[in-house]
Amino acid sequence: MTAKSLLLLAAAAIGVAAPASAHNAWLLPSITVLSDTVQSVTVDMGASTAPFEPNHQPLPAENVKVWAPDGSMGKVENASRGRYRSTFDVKIDKPGTWRIGMENNGIGGTFKVNGEQWMVGRRRGPPAAPGGAAPAMTPPPAPPAAAGAAPGGPNSPQGGRPSIDRSHIVATVDEIPAGATDLDLTETTGRNEFFVTAGEPSDTLFKATGKGLEFVPVTLPTDLVSNEPGQFRFLVDGKPAAGLEVEVIPGGRRYREADQAQKLKTDAQGLLTVNWPGAGFYWINASHTDDKPSNPKAAKRRMSYTATLEVLAP
Repeated sequence: MTAKSLLLLAAAAIGVAAPASAHNAWLLPSITVLSDTVQSVTVDMGASTAPFEPNHQPLPAENVKVWAPDGSMGKVENASRGRYRSTFDVKIDKPGTWRIGMENNGIGGTFKVNGEQWMVGRRRGPPAAPGGAAPAMTPPPAPPAAAGAAPGGPNSPQGGRPSIDRSHIVATVDEIPAGATDLDLTETTGRNEFFVTAGEPSDTLFKATGKGLEFVPVTLPTDLVSNEPGQFRFLVDGKPAAGLEVEVIPGGRRYREADQAQKLKTDAQGLLTVNWPGAGFYWINASHTDDKPSNPKAAKRRMSYTATLEVLAP
């Protein structure tokens, strides 16, 4: 997963096809501040070079979770998938602040079996061994190259980077055999979300868990106005994420001469202060890498956080 995108993480964790690393994943609600609880919010979601401009690939609405202000789970309604974006509705039927988005985790990377390269990731095709068990120490022979493929088989460097045959892919780290060598695995976690408030805002869904990269707003996400700075705290495993770089990009880039993107850093207490160029929707993204994975088979941990925030005119 790149610092700018949750998609590669989702691909490893839940088998979602991911676009190139230059494309950012985003969710765009129709509105984030409601006066009552008899309304619904319509959401677009996709991946594109510029946030909120559907021109590359949709995201799967079935991976979205909905947290109501009281901690109960809401649901996605009327989901559909188009060429460049997916859409869905969420009925806002409880007062307070809702949290809506995707959270993913997984482990991906490579290892060797009898000197041959294998990987943990999305398997396209049958499992490497019957019943999904760990692959045999002697991998099965690779299938014939597809018609039109570059000479030299699926691992040939001709025509692009080397690929790994589907029979050399396992779905989880639990399927890696005990005799595997050269493990190069990374644990990835991430969130991509937005917030909706009906009536008075609430902060019940913003309690830190002490695990991974977390977003703890000082200014509530649905109380943002363009003439006041917004402040948000970032934590890693419950401690201030000092010096964390956060990218802030306003929507509507095609209508401006400059994209007005900001690259900001948190202070020693993990606090980020954002001065908004104007009203509108903003895409914010942060990522952090360290050597503290929870799974002992992984050597690294990559964490990301992405949110869509609506900033209103004063």
